[in-house]
Amino acid sequence: MGKPYVIDADGHVIEPLGLWKDYTEKKYHARLPRPVTDENGLFCYAVDDVLLMRTASRLSTQREDASPSDEANPEEGDYPEELRAGGWDPKARLADMDLDGMDLSFLYPTMAFFLPEVPDLELQLALCRAYNNWLGEYCKADPSRLIGIALLPLGDVTASIRELERCTQDHGFRGAFVRPNPYQGRNLQNSAYEPFWDCAESLGVPITVHEGISDSLPTLGRERSENPVLQHLMSHPFEQMAASAGLILHGVLERHPRLNFVFLESGCGWLSYWLERMDGHAETWSHKLDAITMRPSEYFHRQCFVSMDPDDSCAPGVLRDVGTDCLVWASDYPHTDHDFPGAVSETLEILASGPPGCTKSVLDTNPRRLYGLEPGPAD
Repeated sequence: MGKPYVIDADGHVIEPLGLWKDYTEKKYHARLPRPVTDENGLFCYAVDDVLLMRTASRLSTQREDASPSDEANPEEGDYPEELRAGGWDPKARLADMDLDGMDLSFLYPTMAFFLPEVPDLELQLALCRAYNNWLGEYCKADPSRLIGIALLPLGDVTASIRELERCTQDHGFRGAFVRPNPYQGRNLQNSAYEPFWDCAESLGVPITVHEGISDSLPTLGRERSENPVLQHLMSHPFEQMAASAGLILHGVLERHPRLNFVFLESGCGWLSYWLERMDGHAETWSHKLDAITMRPSEYFHRQCFVSMDPDDSCAPGVLRDVGTDCLVWASDYPHTDHDFPGAVSETLEILASGPPGCTKSVLDTNPRRLYGLEPGPAD
């Protein structure tokens, strides 16, 4: 049997600093993201007086005694050796995809991931537009294999609608990227987002929910420990569990039955437990949940997906528990959380012990349904 078609539902780019000046209007040039070190000497970015990626930097493999002179200069294309050039060079990425056996990749940010923490919504929109335009150029290296997901300033719903419409039309992007954390004090189930859900549903693109370690957005678990490992451990699954429950139990999926959601980079092991717990609560306290007419798990199977990581050894059990229709696969390339090359082969080995047909479902059929792609040749 030959290698299956492999769709990476969550790959990343690494933004060269030069993109901000190249793609942002001149009136913002004095306020562009710039690399700095914080009071503890850790690498991070600054926008105006806001520091971004400080907590994420604490998880870096970089030596704690590194001085500023040890830093790479990404503006000049000088990146740390442990990062793959495919993060910023699409030709190098396509070669790496061939090397590891990936056929198509949906692309998400790295540094720009933290732009929702910029309080000035006008500046945040300008930076989102710059990132999206750069990503559109990146994808032109092979639009059949590289597909962007639009980064949006969700604190401004009207601007997010315009930007999503622009990115799908001008760049062929196939999704709307949001964080599960509250924007401007609003959870994802807030009624203010109804026009945005209408827009995504009409465009036929999914909402892609991706967590990270925030420095300023409210983040579940952060108040329990100052250790960045514990913060990372808790924030990713906890925020995704809260987001999925809020969207389902508050009736967002009931009101938007053609809108897909995917919950990324939190592992898949929590899904079995969470669906069972949501169903149990909905049955016991149905009189408190008048926004839904079905069991929560039924909404999830109809419209939702969770990504498995290359080393998610629990995936076969999840697939047996909840079925093979809810999981997609994410490489996290070129981040250093997972091995490269070898991410695809490790995943194939894990899925080989899962239910019949699950490999094709997770790597091909499910991501096509999630992102609204045409069926593959074998289908």
